[in-house]
Formats: sequence, structure tokens, C-alpha cells
Amino acid sequence: MRSVLTLKNVAAAAIFGSMSSAAIDFQLEPGELALVNTRDLGLGSTFGDLCCGLHDAGSGTARFLEQDWAEQPRDRADALRGHIGRVLARPAWLDFLDAADNILLGRLYHTRRAAETLRMEAAELARHFGMPGLPTGPVSALSPDDLARAGLVRAFLGAPKLVILESPVQGAFSAIVPALLNRLAMLRDAGGAALWLTRSRMVWENRTLPASHRWRLDHTGLTRIG
Repeated sequence: MRSVLTLKNVAAAAIFGSMSSAAIDFQLEPGELALVNTRDLGLGSTFGDLCCGLHDAGSGTARFLEQDWAEQPRDRADALRGHIGRVLARPAWLDFLDAADNILLGRLYHTRRAAETLRMEAAELARHFGMPGLPTGPVSALSPDDLARAGLVRAFLGAPKLVILESPVQGAFSAIVPALLNRLAMLRDAGGAALWLTRSRMVWENRTLPASHRWRLDHTGLTRIG
């Protein structure tokens, strides 16, 4: 099977600063979950951008599904990003769209599946994450708890190959964790992989969390610690 994500000798000045000599080597295989401890939200988000081909890898290479991001024309890169689900540390919700359209919009752009089929899948995911169904109405009317759940629905919708989670429970929404772990297990069983960036001690210090490997990301670089 193809590696899901490979970063090789990435000298990412955009992450660590132009004076840094740090390089990144990172591999994520099908079925794996990498847990990354990072206290800096901006640093974690920039690392997520690198994994999605939105940042220059410098002198190294960044590959997704064994495709070098730097070699992809824009339309091909956009299509590849359609196989990535992501929960942003600072979620981007569009106020002029209702909650359901916010969740569905990105996946509708990247698929030929019927909108109603995708809506039914989103409703099933919403129930999985503890909501009565696909939320409707203004995004501003959702509670912080339900916004966190909606972000997870959006990330897992459409059977992504890679899910990037940037502090998805933020140390506050512990009730979501069992459903999230269940969905991650389903993703991994299907040959997908996940990258979970966390600043939560509740998550990081939970040694029962089924991470394949653990890393620390700070301004000195990315270090494997288990």
C-alpha cells in the first residue's frame, strides 16, 4: 500500500524561521495514527499546511499518497487535497451559509456523489458525534460543543485518506473523545491515517490512546519520542 504522508529532509523555514537549521523527517503509513504534542497553535497549523501542500517544503520533499506536492499542477493539488479531512485549530465557518452547507460545501466540491447522499452520510456522522442530526440554521447559533462536533463531521465526511486534527477537543470537550476514537479506528481499518496535533494534557498524557507513534513539535523541530 502507498504511504499516506512522507516528509523527507524538509527544511521548513516557514515553520521554524529563516535562521533555523531544523529539518523534518516524518512518515505516516496506512492504518497509523501519529500524535503530536505542540503548545503553539500557529506552529501546529503551519505544520498542517505543510502536510496539505500549502507550504513550500524548501530543499526537501513533501508527498501525499506518494505524490510530491511541489510537482502537482494546481488542479491536481486541489484534487489531492480532496482526500484530506481537517479540523482547524481556529475553525473557518462561513457566516453567510447555514451550518449544514458549511459542513457539506468542501466535500461537494470534491465529489461527484449526489448531494442528498452526502447529506445522509453527514447526518449519520453527526449522530455518531452526539448530535440529533445534521445541524441546520446559523452557525452562530451552535454552542461551542456542537461547533466542535460539526468540525469533526466535516473532517470525516467522504471517506478521506488522511485526517488532520488540530486540537479537536481543545482540552474541553472530553465527552467527544470516545466517538472520535471510534471514528479514527474505522478510518484506520479502511486504510486511512490520521495526524492528531494536541496541546491538551488530557489527550497527551492518556497513554491508552492508540497512537502508532508520538512526536513533539516546537521551534527546535519535530522530534519522535515514542
